Amino acid sequence: MSRRTVLAAPALAAALLLTGCGADGPPEERPARTGGASAAPAGGSPFWVDPESDAARQVRRYEAEGRAEDARVLRRISERPAAQWPPGDDPVPEIARAVRGAAAGNRTAVFVAYNIPHRDCGMYSAGGAHDGEAYRKWIDSFAAALGDAPAIVVLEPDAVPHVVDGCTPAGYHDERYALLAGAVDRLKRQPRVRVYLDAGNPAWIDDPAKLVEPLRRAGVARADGFSLNVSNFQTDEAVRGFGGVLSGLLDGARFTVDTSRNGAGPLPGDRAEAWCNPPGRALGAPPTDRTGDALVDAYLWIKRPGDSDGECRGGPAAGTWWPEYALGLARRAAS
Repeated sequence: MSRRTVLAAPALAAALLLTGCGADGPPEERPARTGGASAAPAGGSPFWVDPESDAARQVRRYEAEGRAEDARVLRRISERPAAQWPPGDDPVPEIARAVRGAAAGNRTAVFVAYNIPHRDCGMYSAGGAHDGEAYRKWIDSFAAALGDAPAIVVLEPDAVPHVVDGCTPAGYHDERYALLAGAVDRLKRQPRVRVYLDAGNPAWIDDPAKLVEPLRRAGVARADGFSLNVSNFQTDEAVRGFGGVLSGLLDGARFTVDTSRNGAGPLPGDRAEAWCNPPGRALGAPPTDRTGDALVDAYLWIKRPGDSDGECRGGPAAGTWWPEYALGLARRAAS
């Protein structure tokens, strides 16, 4: 998916300064962190770890090949919970498998609903449902498969920010808002599902106020909050500052943060496609609901570490497992 990066405008810089963040300038200008694990308290996670993830299978391959050290390092990914991204044709089998696995360990599964029509403005993750009716049927199947299981759903990464930044053509805006609001309502009919509507990241939308009305039209008031930093690399500090400002504009809405690959912060400098398979990045804070921040419901690994962002910097197609990139993220992690 596209996770566009732009330099923060003065309005955002001022807003973040008021919250105690952003004193060092826009996210791209921050010094890289050496790791993000210390950002969250130590301890167990309530979220489900998929024993058949690409990372878990890669660990087993490394072990069979005698690559014990690589296997050890990659367990920093395979033994931690990451979100499931059910496919756009039929989400039910993948959701049912995750729900069963999570129930066996008394855990909460985390999902991403990513199938909005005209997805990703025709870029690396182009696609999505054929039309609005197909999307409504897909969301209905998605929600029904969750049943009464506890689950978190991050709803449609990019969908609202791509309306705000003008990438999605204006003719699709009204339908998109209606589809997102309908998806929130349908998912919230499941008794133990928490829904977070994606709101981009602080290096993409330059002013949180630009997101307020679009998020409201998309149903954020009936969701459990919004999600930030999905598939991006902005630091926890920058994201919490941005999220705090946006929360204040949305009557105290809570939010989640994707920490899957932000352990070294964003790629320094204003470089092309800084969001797409940037080199030198690291795993961030392990997933937890013990964030130490009253507004942050959870740090989550929404982007699965090791999945390519797209065919850039030598990467495979978007969403394809890339073991070499995964190893790099894990090696540079704090723990």
